[in-house]
Amino acid sequence: MTRSSRTADAFQQAPLPVRAKLAAAWTTFMFLYIYVDYLHLYKPGSIDEILVGVVYQFDTGPTFVALALTLVGIPILMIVLSSTLPARVARATNLVVAALYIPVSVYNVAGEESWAYSYFYGLSIGLEVLLLAFVLRAAWTWPRTARATAGRDLVTARV
Repeated sequence: MTRSSRTADAFQQAPLPVRAKLAAAWTTFMFLYIYVDYLHLYKPGSIDEILVGVVYQFDTGPTFVALALTLVGIPILMIVLSSTLPARVARATNLVVAALYIPVSVYNVAGEESWAYSYFYGLSIGLEVLLLAFVLRAAWTWPRTARATAGRDLVTARV
C-alpha cells in the first residue's frame, strides 16, 4: 500500500491579502485596547477617581474626553483605511500610525505606583506592541506588483 504525500485531511492554505491582515490586526488591537481600559475599571479605586473627575492624573474635562476619543478613534479608522486607501497610501499610513502608537501603548503604564498589576499591564502592553509590530511588518513587506519591480529588474539585468 502506498501513501500519497498529501493526506486526506490536508487543508489548502489560501494566501490572505495584506489589506485583510492589516484590518484584522487593527480590529484585534481595538478589542484589546478597549478591554484593557474596561478591565482597568476593576482595579480598586479606579471608579472612585473617575467619579471625582480624575483619570490617572488628568482632569476628565472636555479636553481629556476629546483626546481620549482621538486616541481610540485613530485605530478604529485604521481598520477601514487599511482596506480602502490606495496601496501606497495605506502602506505609509499603517507604518506611521503603528510606529506612533507603540509609545502610546507603553505610556499606559506610566504613573503606576504599585507592582500589584504589573502582570496585567505587562501582558496588555506586550500584546498591543506585538500587534503593532505585526502591522509594521505587514505594511513594510507589502508585496509590489510586477510592474513596480520591472524597472528594478531591468536595471539589475543590465549591470
